[in-house]
Amino acid sequence: MSSASAPVPGAPHSGRFVVVTGGPGAGKSTLIDRLAERGYARSEEAGRGVIRDQTAIGGRGLPWTDPALFAELMLGWELRSYRLAAAHGAPSAGPVFFDRGVPDIVGYLRVQGLPVPAHVHAAARTYRYHHRVFLAPFWPEIYAADAERKQSPEEAERTYLAMVEAYTEYGYELVELERAPVEERVRSVLRSVEDARKGA
Repeated sequence: MSSASAPVPGAPHSGRFVVVTGGPGAGKSTLIDRLAERGYARSEEAGRGVIRDQTAIGGRGLPWTDPALFAELMLGWELRSYRLAAAHGAPSAGPVFFDRGVPDIVGYLRVQGLPVPAHVHAAARTYRYHHRVFLAPFWPEIYAADAERKQSPEEAERTYLAMVEAYTEYGYELVELERAPVEERVRSVLRSVEDARKGA
């Protein structure tokens, strides 16, 4: 699938927007939290944000109530995160680490057995990130459910595989993170981002 013909609202910034994705409970958000502690800009994961908001107001946009509506709310969240990141910081500024991105919504819908609407495909083609995407593999030894993460380990693994498929479909290069302590992951990510910047 080619994105060359699609207008790219954040084109000057997309090279510094770095996505970390994967299955739930694989240490992805912990990694981004640690990067933020080092002073790097970051986004908040759409799924958890939507669940908190919908729970607070008694809304139906929850994955266990209305997964299609949940996906639409996540899409709006991701597009807003993208535009906010583009509005704050010059194209030459440092990286912004995204806790998932628009293609994650494609993967989520497929895991749920739901069709992917044309406008979701359009968003994934249009709102581009750095070509190198970091992938947290399913890690059963650390996986744990909580109030917002209710997937079974089997669904968590299916989600991981769906993200591999989705990001590959949109032309991204996937870099799988090692199942290693968070500081090792931080060093690996920063080294890879710097190498990609030098090679750009």
